[in-house]
Amino acid sequence: MAEQLTILAAMLAVVVCSSFAASLIPGRPIPEVVFFVVAGAVMGPHCLGVIHETAGLALLSRLGMGILFLIAGYELDLRELTGRAGRHGAVCWAVCMALACAATLALGLGLSTAGTAAFAIALTTTAYGTLVPIVRDRQLAGTAVGAVIESYGAMGELLPVVAMSVMLSPRRSMGANIAVLLGFLALCVIVAIQGQRVRDWGGRLARWISNNAETSSQATLRTTLLLLVGLLALAAMLDLDAVLAAFAAGFILRHVLPDESGQRLIGKIEVMGNGLFIPVFFVYSAMGIDFASVGANPALLATFVGLLLLVRALPVGMCLQAFPETRPMPAGEKVAASLYCTMALPLIVALTEAATGAGAMSDAMASVLVTAGALTVLVIPVITNVSRVAIAAHPVEAAREIAERPETARDVIREHHELVREADQLFHDERAQLREQGVRLSAADFLAQAEQIRRDHREDLRRINEHSREELDEIRRRRGRERNARRP
Repeated sequence: MAEQLTILAAMLAVVVCSSFAASLIPGRPIPEVVFFVVAGAVMGPHCLGVIHETAGLALLSRLGMGILFLIAGYELDLRELTGRAGRHGAVCWAVCMALACAATLALGLGLSTAGTAAFAIALTTTAYGTLVPIVRDRQLAGTAVGAVIESYGAMGELLPVVAMSVMLSPRRSMGANIAVLLGFLALCVIVAIQGQRVRDWGGRLARWISNNAETSSQATLRTTLLLLVGLLALAAMLDLDAVLAAFAAGFILRHVLPDESGQRLIGKIEVMGNGLFIPVFFVYSAMGIDFASVGANPALLATFVGLLLLVRALPVGMCLQAFPETRPMPAGEKVAASLYCTMALPLIVALTEAATGAGAMSDAMASVLVTAGALTVLVIPVITNVSRVAIAAHPVEAAREIAERPETARDVIREHHELVREADQLFHDERAQLREQGVRLSAADFLAQAEQIRRDHREDLRRINEHSREELDEIRRRRGRERNARRP
């Protein structure tokens, strides 16, 4: 007992330090989970050896994963998922999955069928449950980017979880897995319907739960934990993935308590989970990362990082351009939405844990994949800045002008370089002005909210916009007149 408490104290110490380190970065572009994963790997047996596996900590970690995905399941809105945007999100995920399977097979990693499926699924995921509080904290709700995350991001988490349950249970055939999965889901639907009926009938049990929701009994919280642990136990007995059980608990909870009382309950669960269980899950799961295995094959690590970005971000961006409801979005918002949907680290951690437990993936492969997921989150700010410059340069327009008059190529490049310089100055001026007003945003968040921010802070930004935007427009008009004058 003393050993386990000592390890837990060490884990909580690194959790507090990691949270503080994340807060020191302006705009907080890197989520805390990246610091938790790095801390777990450093403190684990492959590095410092401060923490190691124990039965008690494994149970805390499993509860943390359950709470994390219960919250994600509660945030899923069936109306969004079954609407046009949700269907388009499902199509986009199917495209990502096809590309991921082709890329995995082309790499020739020597994985089993289950291992290939696990690797491909990891390339297509979106950590929607982690993005929900980010969307709320960074005021993306109600924006076009927030709507994309609600549909594409939700499908990018729900469908991989279902695929995990079907493909990562090697003790049964795929047909048997599908049958067990359908039976489990049917049971969850029955529980949700019966729960609604009990609430509507207002029987003694329902009244006791409602009346004691805010007392020391915490009846709704305890009942929710009973539901979660019961479904986790049932999933373990049926050899189903624990993530699916946690999702199902959130789904049931949303249908029984869809109103303000449900939101208050989720707030309590978030406090409990984020205070202890969820950070422990990430630190404990990451302690198996072997930096020696990761460093032994840097080319494979770089390939994984590239695939995580190309297999998920690129198809999302193309779908946003292809489908009519998202086509009018500004290019910056499409880039930001695509990058948000690429953030998959929490689900990659859960998936690799399930895959290694099922014998479908080696510990070394899991280490490289989780590290790639963490690096992807670190690379996103760089990609955002590159994309911002590319958008400001109007490369398509420049290419068309050069194609029409190749002899003016040098002038066209100089003109568009000037546009980039002016747009970059405007970008930095606006962010600096917002920082003076107490608004601190990363580059990706600024791109996602640019139009909304300019509306909300119109007076604050008026001074710099009056000059910077007028100068930018004047440059464009002057360059256009010069080009027209050079034409015969």
